Formats: sequence, C-alpha cells, structure tokens
Amino acid sequence: MQTFVAVAEEEGFAPAARRLAVSPPVVTRSISALEERLGVRLLERTTRKVRVTEAGARYLGDCKRLLAEVDDVEAAVSGEHSKPRGVLGVTASVMFGRLFVAPLLIDFLAKYPEVTARALLVDQVVDLIDESLDVAVRIAKLSDSTLTSAKVGAVRRVTCASPSYLKKHGTPKTPRELGEHRCFVFSTERSTPSWAFEHGGEQLSFRPRATMLVNSSEVGIDAAVAGAGITRALSYMVASHIQAGRLRVILEEYEAEPIPIHVVYREGRRAPARVRAFVDFVVPRLRADAALGVKLVGRRRESRED
Repeated sequence: MQTFVAVAEEEGFAPAARRLAVSPPVVTRSISALEERLGVRLLERTTRKVRVTEAGARYLGDCKRLLAEVDDVEAAVSGEHSKPRGVLGVTASVMFGRLFVAPLLIDFLAKYPEVTARALLVDQVVDLIDESLDVAVRIAKLSDSTLTSAKVGAVRRVTCASPSYLKKHGTPKTPRELGEHRCFVFSTERSTPSWAFEHGGEQLSFRPRATMLVNSSEVGIDAAVAGAGITRALSYMVASHIQAGRLRVILEEYEAEPIPIHVVYREGRRAPARVRAFVDFVVPRLRADAALGVKLVGRRRESRED
C-alpha cells in the first residue's frame, strides 16, 4: 500500500523508488504483485507518466486512510500520544493563516521544541488525510463529518470604504446604490460575482460594477483604504482598518448571518499528543481575539458560540 501510494502521488515508478529509497525494479514488482492479487489494474502506464485508474483512485483513498490508522497505532506504541513530538500538519486560508495561525504556530513550536510543523496555506478546502495534515482552521458552516471540531469565532462579510471616499461620493443606503460607485471586487473567475445580502429575512443578490476585478482581497482593501472606492471582505481582514478609522462599514443592515470559524482535526481523543496540545493551545487564543468576534464598530449583532 505504501508503495502504491508513493507511485500514485509521484506519478512514476522512478520518483516513487527515490522517495522510498529502493530500486525501481522493487517498486515495479511490488505494484505488479498487488494488481495480480487484487485482480484489477490500479495504474495506467505511459511513456511519460503513470496515472491511477478509476479503481486505483478508489483504492488510493482507502490506502491513505488505512495507513494513517497504522501511523496512529505505531505512534501510540512509541509514546507519541503521551508527549508532543513529531511533525504537525496545519492548513488554513492564505490571509487568515498569515495573520492568525502562523503567529500561534510559531509560539507553539517554541513551547514544544520536539515538534516541527508543516503549514499549508491555500484558499481552498483540503482533505486532511489526502494531504497528510492534522489540523485545519476553516471559515465555513461545516458539513457532516467524522472530524472533530471546535468553534472559535465568527466573521462577517462586510462592505466598506474610507471616510474620505464616502464624504466625497456619498454613502450607499441600499445594495442597488452600489451601482453608482467604484467597486473593487474579489474574484478568482473572469466574471464579476454577485454580492449576497439579506434584509428582513429576504435573500438579496446584487452584481456590482467592478472598477477592478482582482483575485486578492488585500488589493481591494488597499484600494478602499486609499479612498479609491468600495470593497467587500471578511471582517477579520479589515478589523484593524476599521478600528483605526481608515475604513467604515456600510450597509450593515443588509449583511447576511456571520460565518463560523472552526478548528478541525482528526481522531478526536485518539489524536497524537502534538495535535491535542496544538488544539488546546490555539482554541482559547483564537476565541479571545476580538477580530474573530462578530462585533465591529457600530455593529448591531453580537454573539459568540462555543
């Protein structure tokens, strides 16, 4: 199984052999024996690359889960469950990870010198098992899962502009009035996305006229701070600017419900000591951070759930 996972991930027998520190013929024989025993082809071989078949893709997911359980068993025997040690894998979105997770992770590593870390900061949900990760911080309503989670806060999707821009161009009173303003819109697509609002229990949608469409929230925030127009971002991204008076939240009465933030991890009580220690370390600190509460200056809603 380990050999198969290596070949599938490396997409080749030679790179898998280097990863496993064995010769390529050993890898080839191992895969052939595995396919013969299972009676199914797991890999498609070409002159350039090796790819998993449909059956191989299903088997790959099962192998990763089973190998993860084997690692847990060996960790328990070796004492890894009693003392924080080993490699801790953590994932979060890029900006949230840089602002909140990375500083806490650095402090955690200073406290537990026998732990090293691998941080994967990407703006997408990744599978903890597929990526060999232990902990994720997710800004979303969680679907049903076998993962263990702890809610640490919530964020709002806020519309904001600088006081100087609003003084010069006026403050929109409804989402439709945004059509009269310069808007800096975050999107990973070519087309301008709609901005979702809520008012009186009714879901509203409005597509702003994008002065600039950009795949970085920070660019739109910088433009708004500079007085160039209006942008939309998660509240934690602009909390410092709002507190300092560089930005002002508008259209608050049209905001949708806050989005929860969760620390998510595998295994629950069976988690290795490094995972349990990290969760115990970050959860109270994130809960205590005012930027991760739903209240900002002038906010009408205020709540935080454990």
